[in-house]
Amino acid sequence: MSRVDELLAELAPGGVEYRALGELCRVFSGYAFRSEWFNTDSKGVPIVRIRDVNSGFSNTFYSGKFDDRWLVANGDILVGMDGDFRVTRWTHGRALLNQRVCRIEDFDASILPDFVFYQIQGELDRIHAAIMGSTVKHLSSRELERSRIPVPPLEVQREIVRILDQFAQLEAELEAELEAELEARRRQFGYYRDTLLAADGDAPVVALREIADFKYGYTEKAAATGSHRFLRITDITPWGKLSPEAPKYVDVDASAEKYVARPGDIFMARTGATFGKTMLYESAEPAVYASFLIRIRFKAGTLLPAFYWHFTQSDAYWDQANALVSTGGQPQFNANVLELIKVPVPSIDRQERVIALLDRFDALANSLRSGLPAEIHVRRKQYEYYRDRLLMFKEAAA
Repeated sequence: MSRVDELLAELAPGGVEYRALGELCRVFSGYAFRSEWFNTDSKGVPIVRIRDVNSGFSNTFYSGKFDDRWLVANGDILVGMDGDFRVTRWTHGRALLNQRVCRIEDFDASILPDFVFYQIQGELDRIHAAIMGSTVKHLSSRELERSRIPVPPLEVQREIVRILDQFAQLEAELEAELEAELEARRRQFGYYRDTLLAADGDAPVVALREIADFKYGYTEKAAATGSHRFLRITDITPWGKLSPEAPKYVDVDASAEKYVARPGDIFMARTGATFGKTMLYESAEPAVYASFLIRIRFKAGTLLPAFYWHFTQSDAYWDQANALVSTGGQPQFNANVLELIKVPVPSIDRQERVIALLDRFDALANSLRSGLPAEIHVRRKQYEYYRDRLLMFKEAAA
């Protein structure tokens, strides 16, 4: 019997009380700061946006006036309310809380902030899984406050926090070693890719609008089954591949035929923290795509889709994307901006040779089913499993 089990048997033999999160703490929403005061020149105070909850730091600054109520300090628990619904403990000093990011504060004496931090991610995952839809998912502070979480005795909370802190530190150290090796491989690949893509100095460089057509997807409610897979922003992995996890589907009639994906189609996320992320659709599975994606198809004889996909992984692409994207609370990268991207267009023979070389290197560096990415994924799943086991309690009878 573990120390947690012993404490529960002694202090809560009949189970533990479950209470609404809003009864235990306050969910404080960020402010809609004006984007014209945003900058990347370190002028003013860092501003925490949704993407920064995922990364844990911010390189965007706000140089306008603000109220101290929206200042964030180290140790604050922050929740991203769009997209994947992630929670983090802020560790990068004084910053500002932007809209669609919340801070958990004003804790009741019966609950430890660190216990809430560990408990809340499982609740966020549950809410995320329950929301059906094709677009970026949104969470309201009221919905989060209605979430019911267990409130075991403080001694139990302290022991669980101690265990999870140690386990999280060990997991982070192991993952950091793997991440460092993976990053080294990706940097090597990135240098090789960028050098190869730039090798043809005589190749014409043209704007996408000259060689491609763009089309937005459509809005529909996704389900567990249907005639076609529904491609969403969340289906694009960090490496620009189609994720095999948690697919969603829709039933499609003739009116949606124009949204059917074809092998060789390019899809780009146009909004949110993942703006600009691009996927080459290579599956034969029938699929349609959602409204927060842009489909790109190239005119015959201009650019091969796989060549463009490799280009979108390069610094040459991202330097342009980061300069062109809107800098508001929710970044936008629409077709009017996308068409300005400039891309080299070497001969088809040259494109095919480049694709063959980069495909082999990409398979080695970025496979989702083997190698370092898979090992990192296993580490994270292992941590989540033990975390969730520790945070499950028998509920006391009313």
